[in-house]
Amino acid sequence: MSNYQLSIIHYPLSEVSDFVNWLYFFHAWGFPPRFAAIAQVHDCMACHTTWVNSFPQEEQAKACEAIKLITDARKLMGELEEKLTCNCAFQLFEANADGDNLLIGDKVFPLLRQQQGSPNGPCLCLSDFVRPIESGMPDKVGVFAATIDDTALIENEDAYRKLLVQTICDRLVEAAVEKLHLSVRKEIWGYAPDEQLSIADLLQEKFQGIRPAVGYPSLPDQSVNFIIDQLIDLSQIGITLTENGAMHPHASVSGLMLAHPQARYFSVGKVGEDQLIDYSHRRGLPVESMRKFLAANL
Repeated sequence: MSNYQLSIIHYPLSEVSDFVNWLYFFHAWGFPPRFAAIAQVHDCMACHTTWVNSFPQEEQAKACEAIKLITDARKLMGELEEKLTCNCAFQLFEANADGDNLLIGDKVFPLLRQQQGSPNGPCLCLSDFVRPIESGMPDKVGVFAATIDDTALIENEDAYRKLLVQTICDRLVEAAVEKLHLSVRKEIWGYAPDEQLSIADLLQEKFQGIRPAVGYPSLPDQSVNFIIDQLIDLSQIGITLTENGAMHPHASVSGLMLAHPQARYFSVGKVGEDQLIDYSHRRGLPVESMRKFLAANL
């Protein structure tokens, strides 16, 4: 199925905490993006006061809430250091594009194409960034997954603490994927060995290639997790799938890594009935099953 070995990596929280994107953490708590800037402010009373006073008076109470939230989150991360590990899996496969499908190893990985591109732009599909099978030359695609099992930690917590654990673990597992992707680009796959980017550059996605995750706009069908499971056996890092393809533990992410220099993220958007039928055929599942998986895109 693959000439490349599966890599299983267990990151201590201390190795991924610097890669946390606080913008998305604050978004999960309903804060506008400007409040996430507290993550860059020195952690002392004087700096916090100056930062709060930089806001209009009517927003200063919200700024104080942001300070409390990030203080609680960072304290929690310290408490979790000895309890949790970020578990990651990655494998490189020979692959080619076959229309709107990817042929990854010995599996067919169906994809969806935009029905409406950007103004004067093409209607994109992730397969556009992989060498077509007609070329007669194999390309490569990476398959990844990562998880943090916080299940036992939230069973007896109050609502605030439970949500804090869940949202910080969501960010930590994404941070682990950020670190994994860095290692993939420079070492495991090695297509950008001389990359020299700061963490701020990484969080702004200034690197070559993309890592579309399952459930995100360019890869919206959760059921492809079953294909990913067949490729890299998610159980090896403690992930199980529900009958609908959802991952457990909750703080889990999976997807593909593509190296094409022009690869970029996009949203598939709305899917017409004709594409739904075609995709269902390529997925090998009934139309009504795919209608359930793609409800947000119909």
